[in-house]
Amino acid sequence: MIEIDLHLHTTFSDGRLTPTKLVRMCNERGLKIMAVTDHDSTEGLDEALEAASEFTDMTIVPGIELSTDIPGAEIHLLGLFINRNDKVLQRQLSTMRKGRQGRARAMVKNLEKFGVFVSWEHVEKLAGEASIGRPHIAQAMVEAGYVKFPKEAFDRYLGRSGPAYAERVKLSPEEAVKLLLANGAVPVIAHPTYSAAKSSRGEVEGLRDILTSLKAAGLVGMEVYYGDYTAQQIKWLGDLADEFNLIPCGGSDYHASGNPGEPEPGSVGPPRSTYERLQEARTHLTSKG
Repeated sequence: MIEIDLHLHTTFSDGRLTPTKLVRMCNERGLKIMAVTDHDSTEGLDEALEAASEFTDMTIVPGIELSTDIPGAEIHLLGLFINRNDKVLQRQLSTMRKGRQGRARAMVKNLEKFGVFVSWEHVEKLAGEASIGRPHIAQAMVEAGYVKFPKEAFDRYLGRSGPAYAERVKLSPEEAVKLLLANGAVPVIAHPTYSAAKSSRGEVEGLRDILTSLKAAGLVGMEVYYGDYTAQQIKWLGDLADEFNLIPCGGSDYHASGNPGEPEPGSVGPPRSTYERLQEARTHLTSKG
């Protein structure tokens, strides 16, 4: 039985469930440990922690997901056991959210070149208080009838190689690892290989070289049990995690996006030993700080 999910999103980034609804759903699915890892935001953590207080056997791992840039691609990094009161971190997150908003505006404008018209005001409404991201644009496209599912919007327009894509300023992976370590969080590389459920997500090119560099910077974990990964992918990534002495992490990366085949909480996750190793790593990082 799956009891741990270390990669979940709420309405405070690009998920479609509030932290309260997400926590209650995860409890119903039998999860005991869950990480809320919104993009560039820790704003949903207080609500998630409050919601979890209803359940005596539910543990919330405060987290975050950061997008970082490498030539021709991007790498996502999770920070687990994040200290949301860190002013240095919050200043950086504010800068990153402003970059997301500027990029989203540019992409809405780019879509007009292809006869796709969604209003910026509606994208803002869909995002609410969240950090605006491409999924909000995709949802607006669904509601306007241009695509059937958000995934189709990414496949046709919004993915990295899509015609409406626009860049934004990002940290390098090494910079993000150092930011997380300075915060006392445990840095974990997210979804390092292809996911069928998210066709815009391919394999990280030169993964061994990337892991070598990030391990030297202080990387602690890697997602192995992720989303819709096959048994073969999990085996390969598990062997890589062992090779680089990284903690094998994972989760559903659930957004409640409405895409067909989206992995849900309770369907995938790491063993209990992962959480125990993460706690040890957190204690070690905190004692060093």
